[in-house]
Amino acid sequence: MAVTKGIVATLIKEGQELIDTVEFFDRKFDSELTGRHVLVGIRQAGKSYMLYKIAKQLISEGHCLEEFLYIDFDDERLLEMTVSDFDLILQTYMGMYPHKPILLLDEIQNISGWEHFARRLANQKYSVYITGSNAKMLSRDIHTTLGGRYVNDNVFPYSFSEFLGAKGIHLEKGWEYGSLRYKVEQMFSDYFRWGGFPELLLFQNKRRWLNDIYEKILLGDIVLRNKIKNETALRLCMKRIAESIGKPISYNRLANLIKSAGTNTTVVSLMQYVSHALDSCMVIALDNYASKFVERESIKKYYFADNGLVSVFMSDSDAALLENLCALQLYRRYGSALTYYNKNVEVDFYVESEKIAVQACVSLSDEETLDRELKALESLDSVENLSVMQIITIDTQNELRLKNGKMVEAVPVWKWLLY
Repeated sequence: MAVTKGIVATLIKEGQELIDTVEFFDRKFDSELTGRHVLVGIRQAGKSYMLYKIAKQLISEGHCLEEFLYIDFDDERLLEMTVSDFDLILQTYMGMYPHKPILLLDEIQNISGWEHFARRLANQKYSVYITGSNAKMLSRDIHTTLGGRYVNDNVFPYSFSEFLGAKGIHLEKGWEYGSLRYKVEQMFSDYFRWGGFPELLLFQNKRRWLNDIYEKILLGDIVLRNKIKNETALRLCMKRIAESIGKPISYNRLANLIKSAGTNTTVVSLMQYVSHALDSCMVIALDNYASKFVERESIKKYYFADNGLVSVFMSDSDAALLENLCALQLYRRYGSALTYYNKNVEVDFYVESEKIAVQACVSLSDEETLDRELKALESLDSVENLSVMQIITIDTQNELRLKNGKMVEAVPVWKWLLY
């Protein structure tokens, strides 16, 4: 069914009613509102709620509800919409209200060519807030088209601090020395295993919900959007990536692992699958700081955008969950500046600009394990002169001294996440 003014008018009214009535946990929005933002992240990370938050904030500053033009492009009534229909949205709104609208455009990447419309809106000085579930929205090509007119923001599932806030737990100074600490540790167990998708908090059967969202991302954002024919190879690719968390893996290695499971594929196909998974914001990739360019492109470490997705594949792997969680926390802080170091020794995470090195290790009770972790940090420090060295564990709090006199801090992960 073609998109009509009647359909658009209905969507505009429904969007205003949603903004007026929705209840949500008031997440922090790190960027100052400039009037034009592109918010990108995995499905169900809370991007739509960020739009509602922005609308509520603007209403509190004096704007009225009728000024908002909210459209969700995942709505089935817009399945046949094309880029030429964008003008119909503006025309319909202008026939309903006398205001210059504030546009909230949700999952706009569903409409090919959206970036040209977004540029025109910016040129005409509209306030526009856009969300999408495809990392290509932050690509150089899109950024060039938009001409620097928008601020780009990544949206992730809840951090541990946000998770606690959504559960009604608010931490004050010195909280770790009181009885609240035990409640925090208890809450962390759930967060560690099932992750921080906001909607997941509403469900008892968390594994089923996570399986459902994984299938929606895999089928909707990867298979259908990219017309993938060998779905079996794609699924095995994602499974092998999950099983390889914390280990550098090459495309050739991935291909061999998949072929060993009896499924034919090619290295070229796997490169495309991984690229599509990255575009869907389901996984992130880290380069080896110590590698030459060619190796950086072909051998990476991969992590999932939420620990809950790791639990879809692995029912009991504290090591993988710990390292994945550390990767996400550091990626929130440092983005693409986050790397790993692998040259004779391996350090899990390294941020060269800050001279920060972080190891993820479930337990330091074994002397051999402790010695290995410290030697790796000491080796990297000898060439990079590190400012901060940490080992993130499940429950160890300690200060350790290297042979050169520098200190390494061992920190329980639940505490480290709340720094």
